[in-house]
Amino acid sequence: MAACIRLPPILIVFFSPQIKDVSYRPPGTKIDLLNRISLSLPEKSFGLVFGQSGSGKTTLLQLIAGLSKPTSGSIYVQRYGDNGHPNHEPEILQPGRVGIVFQFPERYFVADSVLDEIIFAWPRQRGGLQLRELLASRLQKVMTSVGLTGIPLDKDPQSLSGGYKRRLALAIQLVRLCIF
Repeated sequence: MAACIRLPPILIVFFSPQIKDVSYRPPGTKIDLLNRISLSLPEKSFGLVFGQSGSGKTTLLQLIAGLSKPTSGSIYVQRYGDNGHPNHEPEILQPGRVGIVFQFPERYFVADSVLDEIIFAWPRQRGGLQLRELLASRLQKVMTSVGLTGIPLDKDPQSLSGGYKRRLALAIQLVRLCIF
């Protein structure tokens, strides 16, 4: 019998989240799933959220991503300049600036090629050409940064190894979010 290993959610940040006294109680319940959580992460860092099953890991990431709103407390983003000083006052994180890579991203692949998978969510509306050109210019840089150089863009994403599928999912988010 094969063992199932559940990995903890990994948080990769390209901004500095500031979480202060955050509590969360789902609507219609009497119990807080999170109670007065505070943390901050440096910009461009990796974070690992771990704990027992049901301890609130996914709930916390959903709050950070803006998919849910905390019952109390605050979640802000602080951006810094190259000199290490804040660029402006902390701001509320906008959900459109968050990308989520699932543990098994291949379950959500919809295209028949790596390139089509990457560009699936690109703008198709009128006036979106400039943004598409900007995204295309970042594609090669992102592919290199996540270690996907040498992978043919016409390759079926489902035929990639598990590690390359996760890299592809990360590349999709990095290009979409204009991180590079």
